[in-house]
Amino acid sequence: MANGHEFGGQHTELKLSIVEGYLRAFTTALRPQFKELWYIDAFAGTGNRTVRSVYEGSQLLELPVVEKVEIRRGSAQIALDINPAFDLIVFIEKNAAYISELNSLSARYAGRRVVVAQDDANDALKSLVRNNHWDDKRAVVFLDPYGMEVEWSTLEALASTKAIDVWFLFSLAGLFRQATRRLTDIDEHKRAALTRMFGSDSWEGELYPIDDRTDLFGKAVERTRELDPAGLEKYVKSRLETIFARVLDPLALPVDTRPQRFSLFLCISNPTPKAIGLASNIGEHLLNPKRHLIIGPSS
Repeated sequence: MANGHEFGGQHTELKLSIVEGYLRAFTTALRPQFKELWYIDAFAGTGNRTVRSVYEGSQLLELPVVEKVEIRRGSAQIALDINPAFDLIVFIEKNAAYISELNSLSARYAGRRVVVAQDDANDALKSLVRNNHWDDKRAVVFLDPYGMEVEWSTLEALASTKAIDVWFLFSLAGLFRQATRRLTDIDEHKRAALTRMFGSDSWEGELYPIDDRTDLFGKAVERTRELDPAGLEKYVKSRLETIFARVLDPLALPVDTRPQRFSLFLCISNPTPKAIGLASNIGEHLLNPKRHLIIGPSS
């Protein structure tokens, strides 16, 4: 691979295996029912990823340290491998080097409808929703941002289709950093980022409730965030539930480390009982933490 997209670890393997399981079940279940099934990867990367593992030799035997480099499938490659196949696959990526890799990957799948778009994920997703009819198609969108780039207006657009299931790897660690302990420590840059992420400035009153108490000197008690990472996860879920028909309990990632760094959500936009039931049955099975307890420690 000319431009290595290097990342890995237990949570990466796990999130990709979960999404792959869902995509296979999705196309199998919905293939007979709809004219078009789409997959949209909003932060597609290169299609593959480089994973480096270091193995230390025995000091007693003076064995050397060995580095093992593996090329493993990323989300884009996984989507192309799904059978039954998607009718259309869309890869969105801003990085020019990654775009080149995605074009090379797509070229190996002659005859497949694959669109590679070099664009901002938020702009591209809102344009895609706006310029298509959704009555005759269903789609899965995978949001695996590099940070906290996903805007609330983008999530609203996806939910409005009533035809898209959204897998969203939310950076809880990023939110923990942005939503500092004390409200007074949030600068204008962080304030704007939180408002863009949650769609309004209501987060201020919800995460930093006004305290009517005063200290010994009669001064108002400073507004602080009391929620820990698990509490913040519940808050994010409650916000997502205001726009999606159903949001499943997320999987905390990594599964063997606390505090967690990510929350993997499945958000269902179709409000019909049949659609919610099908997606929930598949998603709840895949997201069940008990299925993943045997996974080894993260690297």
